[in-house]
Amino acid sequence: MLLMPALLALLVLTACGAKSSGSIVEGKANVVTTFYPIYEFTSEIGGDDINVINLLPVGVEPHDWTPRSQDIINTSKAQLFLYNGAGLEGWVPNFLKSLDSGSEVKAVAVSEGVDYIMTDEDDGHNHGGEAHAEDEHADEEHAEGEHADEEHADEAHADEEHADEAVGDSLHTDPHTWVSPKSALIMAENIKDSLIEADPEHQAGYEERYSKLVERLQALDSKFETELAKLPNKEIVVSHQAFAYLARDYGLSQHAIMGLSPDAEPRGQDLVNLAALVKEEGIKYIFFEELVSDKLAKTLAAEAGVETMVLNPVEGLTEAQEKNGDNYFTLMEKNLQNLIQALQ
Repeated sequence: MLLMPALLALLVLTACGAKSSGSIVEGKANVVTTFYPIYEFTSEIGGDDINVINLLPVGVEPHDWTPRSQDIINTSKAQLFLYNGAGLEGWVPNFLKSLDSGSEVKAVAVSEGVDYIMTDEDDGHNHGGEAHAEDEHADEEHAEGEHADEEHADEAHADEEHADEAVGDSLHTDPHTWVSPKSALIMAENIKDSLIEADPEHQAGYEERYSKLVERLQALDSKFETELAKLPNKEIVVSHQAFAYLARDYGLSQHAIMGLSPDAEPRGQDLVNLAALVKEEGIKYIFFEELVSDKLAKTLAAEAGVETMVLNPVEGLTEAQEKNGDNYFTLMEKNLQNLIQALQ
């Protein structure tokens, strides 16, 4: 059992202070998105009719990021603020309170309508929305009396507590909705409806581009269903608990080293159980992801005598992926091919 303290000691994640890019463009509908999948879907549906600013910089894992003063300024001037919800962005309530008092931006949780998965794992997403040092710094840069419209805060607060109200404080909502193409379809529809409401003049273009995106998501969904149904094995071991929606929708069983957040420390006994599971079930690969440390997954794999492989939660792009022109669909296709190899 000497392996377990070593595994725990390897759980080291580093928050990144990189800044987001993009600025407001006059004469267009300006949309601020919180992280990559929402940015991609919004860009595809919006086309040239909108200007999209994505808050999360390339190469940054969303669980470790909080907004900066320029993000507040840009969002205050935008027409739409699109975030995932379901507890992913715990900073949203205070962020919306920090917007200029005259801001007319509408905040929309695009995962609304997804059949949420509840878990007793601690998500680490700061449901309380505690202020971050950057938020406090940004507030100092604003004049006194500049506060967000109370409706923004109410929307965010209601979203963060939506599922927990029904099941009690012991359960958390799994926020990783977009990892399943079935959930992505619901999110895309919410984005399309939000764009039409904010900019009805370009409704026809939004609907046309949305239809094309739906066709691609439906094709991806069908391919996942068909290919994964053929495989004899269904058990996957992943670095953090980001694949529950994918597992539920396509008949897999997820076993995670860490919890909903990749900085949630695993318990020693959980690691012992995982190592035993890998050996007993004949699991060939431990999956890791590129935006967080792979050391824990590789150490567990070495102990169990198996290999490692990427399973991407598509929370963001690395710099290399951006240069290569990767997107949600190319990354999900790679995920499918890796799952096929691992579960044969």
